[in-house]
Amino acid sequence: MGAMETINSPANARLRALVRLRRRRDRDAAGVTLVDGVEETSLALRSGARMREAYWCPDLDDGRAAPLLDALSERGVPLVQLSRVAFEKVAYREGPDGMLAVLEAPGAPLSSFDPASPEFLLLAEHVEKPGNLGAILRTADAAGVDGVIAADPVTDWGNPNVVRGSKGAVFSVPVVSAGSEETLDWLRARSIALVAATPDTDVLHTDADLTGPIAIAVGAEKEGLSPQMLDDADIRVRIPMVGHVDSLNVATSAAILLYEAVRQRARRHD
Repeated sequence: MGAMETINSPANARLRALVRLRRRRDRDAAGVTLVDGVEETSLALRSGARMREAYWCPDLDDGRAAPLLDALSERGVPLVQLSRVAFEKVAYREGPDGMLAVLEAPGAPLSSFDPASPEFLLLAEHVEKPGNLGAILRTADAAGVDGVIAADPVTDWGNPNVVRGSKGAVFSVPVVSAGSEETLDWLRARSIALVAATPDTDVLHTDADLTGPIAIAVGAEKEGLSPQMLDDADIRVRIPMVGHVDSLNVATSAAILLYEAVRQRARRHD
């Protein structure tokens, strides 16, 4: 690894611009997002994310960044060395490990998403909390979904807390956005069954057939899926609950439904 630019002052104009990327309007204007962490940056790089530049603090590096630094150098990604105080200015997570990267923002319009045979999708409608959306993406990656659609999204895919919560999976899973009506039209045009999670049905998620081309839909943390989404659903399923609370965390619900589909689909191929 050759010589690199060094920035020591947290008041540096370049670093102030990085801090502004925590705001959605600035991310949207620049078309980029931030990835904080060695593991997350490594996954993004392996997943083909386009990196604009990276920042490294040797004082915070415990040695795990060496392979990543080599990979960044090999790909010609501009690398800037920061002092500890400068890095702590731009890092957005607690306990930073000395790696921060600027990448082209993930996500695209649904109209640009046209996989050859989409059979296993997740649809998240109106999900607000970046941490929940990030956790959903980690599960989607592990379950092997073909893509995740944000319908009428509240949070952008490039939100740094989505990136952080997903552990970088936002770059390994195809992610797109659209309005709910456009999403429903897109699914109907491809004969993909919409499976809606709701407590207002007698059909348990384990009793529904989840082996065909499906899009499992989960809704906002407070309101659940919209009436429009529920009305258009081909299958409504509920997760049994016997306690006193009346709802599950949306990321938990998504994980339960996705892995029931994984279980059924694995049995289909046995």
